[in-house]
Amino acid sequence: MHNALLQLNDLSVHYGGIQAVRNISLSLREGEHGTLIGANGAGKSSTVRAIAGLQPYSGDILWRGASIKGLRPEALLQRGIVLVPEGRGIFSRMTVLENLQMGAWLRRDAARVRAEIAALCARFPRLGERQNQLAGLLSGGEQQLLALARAMLSQPQLLILDEPSMGLAPIMVEKIFEVIGSLRATGITTLLIEQNARLALEVTDRAWVMESGTLSCEGRSAELLTDDRIQQIYLGELPV
Repeated sequence: MHNALLQLNDLSVHYGGIQAVRNISLSLREGEHGTLIGANGAGKSSTVRAIAGLQPYSGDILWRGASIKGLRPEALLQRGIVLVPEGRGIFSRMTVLENLQMGAWLRRDAARVRAEIAALCARFPRLGERQNQLAGLLSGGEQQLLALARAMLSQPQLLILDEPSMGLAPIMVEKIFEVIGSLRATGITTLLIEQNARLALEVTDRAWVMESGTLSCEGRSAELLTDDRIQQIYLGELPV
């Protein structure tokens, strides 16, 4: 795709003799919000782990038109590719504040980092109230908010969110998706991996459906929301 920020070309991921992702290709433009939906084991997390440099792969991944194959995760982070992993990946034995500071570990603008942390603590009062508390003592929803706030301090150009609603109470799922929806105003490009297909389609522009490691369908998120097959399989609804 012309002017693609991220482009996957025939991406495949293997775990020994098991092929988790099979020759998928997709492109994401700058400022666009995309989602990969599909059942457990479809290959979604393997795909984003490859993008983040955490999983070897065949094929190629282009970032702003240049291959990033073989680059380590920290080199990809420097380029602005930031992953909020499944399970949140917070440092449970560090304080909330220390977790936030880890999000900015590559930055050298200390005064601005402090200002951004203060702004995030004001936006998410529970984090501000508990900034000196061990992060492992937060609730699941609070930990997910912390993971999102930490990622924002990394100044992402592409923010990858892997199953952000997993294991959360409905009220916290609503809060998390409110935050995800607000990212549209920041200009950050997002790639969302999410079991709740309806929520994912409601907050994104484009979607790809993964089945057994391949892309079976793609299109505008709004169109897939009204697609009969998507409704039956992924939204648990029957067409009227």
